[in-house]
Amino acid sequence: MLRSPYHLEEKMQPDDFEKMAQQLEKHADFRVLRRLQSVRRYNSDPAKKEDLKRGMFVDVETTGLDPAQDAIIQLALTPFSFSVSGEVCSVDDGYEEYDDPGRPIPEHITRLTGITDDNVRDRKIDWKKVEALIARADLVVAHNAAFDRRFLESRCSAFESSAWACSMREIPWREEGLESSKQEFLAFRFGFFYDGHTAAADTLAGIHLLAQTLPGGRSALGTLLESARQTTYRLWAANSPFEAYNLLKARGYRWNSGEDGRHKAWY
Repeated sequence: MLRSPYHLEEKMQPDDFEKMAQQLEKHADFRVLRRLQSVRRYNSDPAKKEDLKRGMFVDVETTGLDPAQDAIIQLALTPFSFSVSGEVCSVDDGYEEYDDPGRPIPEHITRLTGITDDNVRDRKIDWKKVEALIARADLVVAHNAAFDRRFLESRCSAFESSAWACSMREIPWREEGLESSKQEFLAFRFGFFYDGHTAAADTLAGIHLLAQTLPGGRSALGTLLESARQTTYRLWAANSPFEAYNLLKARGYRWNSGEDGRHKAWY
């Protein structure tokens, strides 16, 4: 008599599932994704105290793309320690809060993030607490910092003087053989999944990615730090003719609509 697989599942212990996953991993026709679990300690602290730094991984969920018109509806900040050589050491308790925008959340934002009007009703971010956390950080990291940074700097001046790094653009994911720099895709390629589009989960996943070794053998965080330490400049192709569209795009320029108060131009 054949038993239902559901009946077998009731009899299995957590270790049994892991053993099955390990067997599947050995087979060329399967890939295993594990749910990201809470990780407090990745590596030992460096021997010298001055070689230990404090990072802050941040993520915001918003009602739209324009900081001048749209609002932050959820913020998460997760502190982590790292060595100057580029190893994630530990992860500490962070701060996560909703913020009531004072108007209905657009339906497409709720579909994307799962955040509803009920979630944010009468909730407020404690910006003084945020400022105190940021004051202790040597480096602020976001996945697509160009987005998060504009919103956060418009709400809290502490972010304006912070050193920033972008884990999406300052790690050469494509050069490492990874087809996309989207965080959920990267998680998949490194063998884990998480509940995306919630701010706290995004920060923990971002830190976990920084703790990985890239296919080329380098540390993800070490690569990010190397880029973040360099002085960079933004070049605007202001008043460029329309005919230059294809050339600019081919050279890696991106279009800015001007809705954020900056140039309406390619950069």
